[in-house]
Amino acid sequence: MKKYPQFIIVLIFLLITTAGAAQKEHLIQGRTMGTTYHITVVTGASESLNGLSQKIDRRLGEINQVFSTYIKDSEISRFNALKHAGEKFAVSADFMQVMRVADKIYRLSEGAWDGTVNPLVDLWGFGPTRRQPQKPPAAEIKALLQKIGFDRIRVAEPNFLVKNPATVSLDLNSIAKGFAVDQVSELVAASGFTNYLVEIGGEVYAAGVRADGKNWRVGINRPQKDAAFNEVYKAVSIADRAFATSGDYRNFFEIDGVRFSHVIDPRSGYPVSNGVVSVSIIADSCTLADGLATAIMVMGPEKGIQLVNRLDNVECLIVVEKSDGRLVDFYSAGFATPN
Repeated sequence: MKKYPQFIIVLIFLLITTAGAAQKEHLIQGRTMGTTYHITVVTGASESLNGLSQKIDRRLGEINQVFSTYIKDSEISRFNALKHAGEKFAVSADFMQVMRVADKIYRLSEGAWDGTVNPLVDLWGFGPTRRQPQKPPAAEIKALLQKIGFDRIRVAEPNFLVKNPATVSLDLNSIAKGFAVDQVSELVAASGFTNYLVEIGGEVYAAGVRADGKNWRVGINRPQKDAAFNEVYKAVSIADRAFATSGDYRNFFEIDGVRFSHVIDPRSGYPVSNGVVSVSIIADSCTLADGLATAIMVMGPEKGIQLVNRLDNVECLIVVEKSDGRLVDFYSAGFATPN
């Protein structure tokens, strides 16, 4: 379920560059969490950003120090390095906040989202080492399933995590960028701005309106392996909502004509084969939207739509590729049909 920046669906921002004289759009951009970020802030003619860029970079640095599995002394790396089952591990407020949302998504999806799945991803050859993908022996998959399970990590109030067995490890990449979007959005709002768009690695929060007074619009990349990264499949208008997309159409391998996806079902240990190539979620929180997009890639269109229709203030668009290459869209009950 891990989403690699080079393979996730790229969101294309459809911005109006000729804003009215009274309003200006300022772009702040950079790199974080192994990907890029772009933040557009609308100000009055006489307003300034007052060091906002530096504040954003500091906050993103703090979040990366919590969740990066590539930083050896990050919080999540130190948790994964614990050698004793049942040992209490104190975590920061950021870590605990993400874990609570992660637990919610794990339970809502009946285990389709699982932050401990990465050993299976590695086994199939889709991990960060990028070894030659191959179909592993069934016995290896079965053995590894005994070390997988988000429910093997217990939250001990007020700020401790406990794992059992000690071999369980966490990777929250599929939800942490959404959390970073939420945190940067709160920072921008606390700085006095009401109209802005925050994007990190394709995950988005849009507040207020653009400089021309219209809603922000984001585009979903066409979910097919030969599509250009700037080819827009659907464009969606959003205001004061989060938007996250997960995709499965560039990262796979084939053996004897059978396609094996990089999206692994943590319950079976095998790649999903439900035809889903794109899931876009609109929600109040980008943390929730980010995790749900990944979960529904595993759940498939029928169960995914059923789940979203039960949730308040959550909508989704699921795109399925048929065997003949046709793309078929599935919408939740309240999803406004995009252009």
